[in-house]
Amino acid sequence: MAFFYNFAISFYPEKSYNMAAYLTREKPFSKKWLKAYGFIVLGTFILSIGYVYFITPYKIVPGGVYGLSIVIHHTFGFPVGLTALVFNIPLVLIGLKLLGPRFGAKTVTGFVLTSVFVDGMSYLSKMQPLVEDDPLLSAIFGGLFMGVGVGLIFKSRATSGGTDVVAMIIGKYNRMPLGQLMIMVDSVIVLVGLVAFGDWKIPLYSWIVIFIMGKVIDIVLQGPSYDKTLFIISDKHEQIREKLINDMRRGGTYIAGEGMFGGKPKKIIFTTVTRREVAMLEDFLHQIDPAAFMTVIEANEVLGEGFKSLKDKLED
Repeated sequence: MAFFYNFAISFYPEKSYNMAAYLTREKPFSKKWLKAYGFIVLGTFILSIGYVYFITPYKIVPGGVYGLSIVIHHTFGFPVGLTALVFNIPLVLIGLKLLGPRFGAKTVTGFVLTSVFVDGMSYLSKMQPLVEDDPLLSAIFGGLFMGVGVGLIFKSRATSGGTDVVAMIIGKYNRMPLGQLMIMVDSVIVLVGLVAFGDWKIPLYSWIVIFIMGKVIDIVLQGPSYDKTLFIISDKHEQIREKLINDMRRGGTYIAGEGMFGGKPKKIIFTTVTRREVAMLEDFLHQIDPAAFMTVIEANEVLGEGFKSLKDKLED
């Protein structure tokens, strides 16, 4: 790890003062170190299954360096993993220059292992798809496997290179979710497959893969959520407060508001509850104030007291 730390400083000296903000330097063979590298090994293995057994045999181009590598493989016969490795090395160097020293040993391990697993599995499988004559089913499950794999790699605070790096570079200037950024970047690469193979089915299958992959990445990173965020406007706000605090053991916040029609002051209750508790609260509101106004919003991730703590989130 020290090698990559020193290399990053020499390559990007003006950012060396905040190196710790980018590189996570776990103590070798500590619990955190083993967990991070365990995620990388498992993630790259699952990602490679998606490429080899579902995506590559049908010439699907899922964006990124592996999409380009698949095109080159079917055109010239070069190994997919090795070709991707050749692309990844300069991409990571560019990412290091633009993003600062946030690419260390874990990122190198990620894209090298992916290349090794892909070419190793390709040799064993002889590029035969797991599901014969069904590119649609292969696209769906290929996107699922790839999303889980990349998500696990991201959870280790690493990247498998390629599109991940490009998405992170764009994310430096745009705060869109990483999964959505990957969808946008990879969609451009899909057009290369269309030009190379001249088959409109390929980009259609490819966009299915990219969409599923992006959604699964966000689920893996944030976790599945059944929580709902509520905004409630009611004159019976004190009774609602008692219900939330005493019966449901939930907290909340009063937000001062003003009605648009009459200009009367209003108290808006902001709270987050589970999906089951939404139904309980709706029944309660119907009993005490049928005219209450409530907005229910999907909560993709909730951190804090009563839910998953920020500490647990960072230690995942």
